Amino acid sequence: MLSAFANAFRTPDLRRKLLFVLLIIVIFRLGSQIPTPGVDVGNVRACVDIAKEGDSAGLYNLVNLFSGGALLQLTIFALGIMPYITASIILQLLVVVIPRLEALKKEGQSGQTKITQYTRYLTLGLAVLQATGIVALARSGNLLQGCNQNLLHDNGTATFLTMVVTMTAGTAVIMWLGELITEHGIGNGMSLMIFTQVVAGFPASLWAVEQSKGPWVLGVVLVIGMVIIAAVIYVEQAQRRIPVQYARRMVGRKMFGGSSTYIPLKVNQAGVIPVIFASSLLYLPAMIVQFNQNKSNSVLDWVNAHLVRGDHPIYMILFFALIVFFTYFYVSITFNPQEVADNMKKYGGFIPGIRAGKPTEEYLSYVLSRITLPGALYLGLVALIPLIAFALIGASQSFPFGGTSILIMVGVALDTVKQIESQLQQRNYEGFLR
Repeated sequence: MLSAFANAFRTPDLRRKLLFVLLIIVIFRLGSQIPTPGVDVGNVRACVDIAKEGDSAGLYNLVNLFSGGALLQLTIFALGIMPYITASIILQLLVVVIPRLEALKKEGQSGQTKITQYTRYLTLGLAVLQATGIVALARSGNLLQGCNQNLLHDNGTATFLTMVVTMTAGTAVIMWLGELITEHGIGNGMSLMIFTQVVAGFPASLWAVEQSKGPWVLGVVLVIGMVIIAAVIYVEQAQRRIPVQYARRMVGRKMFGGSSTYIPLKVNQAGVIPVIFASSLLYLPAMIVQFNQNKSNSVLDWVNAHLVRGDHPIYMILFFALIVFFTYFYVSITFNPQEVADNMKKYGGFIPGIRAGKPTEEYLSYVLSRITLPGALYLGLVALIPLIAFALIGASQSFPFGGTSILIMVGVALDTVKQIESQLQQRNYEGFLR
């Protein structure tokens, strides 16, 4: 692997792309450490330490994961990549239900460019809403529970607007940096930036485990982490290949077709999206309890007892069930067996032993439903790893190997390695991994 890295850096254009990506990542991390104007940095750090030790620590984990800790520090990149992720998911769902967007998607590159433009506009709108909510919570003292110190130097309207504009502009800069990586670097820019923010929290998580449980537990965590990474890589690479044969046909004086290929159906067709959906939905009850601490009734008491702490069996079962549901839901809207069957029939393709048209659609639906089940169970088990770790060693909030973070890291790393591998193969090298 080291010699492959050396070969990559010996190639001028590939070296330039890699160094460009590293430069953007450095700028991105630097912006994640610069506080927003008007923030009392000392008080914020003191309140963050209190919040991480309190019962409400899990409330911030998902959003803070995608900001690499910048959210709790109220930096200029506090919103991180989360508004863009949310906007992308919303546009993906709207493409299915809005005919105009579906028509744009079928137009090819021009239509996709238009949808990307809509995603940018929606990202800025969501950034304004999220920045307004975060600054309002910081000004009222409800952002970090259990801390009574003032997070802002001034609670005036001018400071409020300055912080909202700064955070929104930070989100726009993040989008621009991600597009620069995609255009001039290697890999998908937004995915690499998410990867950067997730990895940024790993050293602190490992150090927290060592400080709280000792070096022996840290060693066990590292071994378990390596096993989890190997298992995730195995499942992420797994796919069911459905053979497709194209009949020969004459177009003018030329013969087309006669080739054979396959449709790759991944076991984890939905990626990390179901985990994000389920986590976001389960954080709603916790937020309701946090903002109604002075009130007491049977419903709030039951939610506080069963749906706030991740180590409760009801929470685990509900989390697992939501992941399975959202996996099937997301796969159903992103892969259309009828559309695939129609395209195959249009170009003279067929699955050996299956008639074209409706039988092909039914066969694809049958296969997809069967491979989605192990994919959904796999996502649910990986997402439960931090909760199981809390039950065993009490390290849920600082357990680094599990849930959303490990899925993001492995997925983005595999995709980036494949792109580097393909570029090395184009230059007659042996590849990235021998």
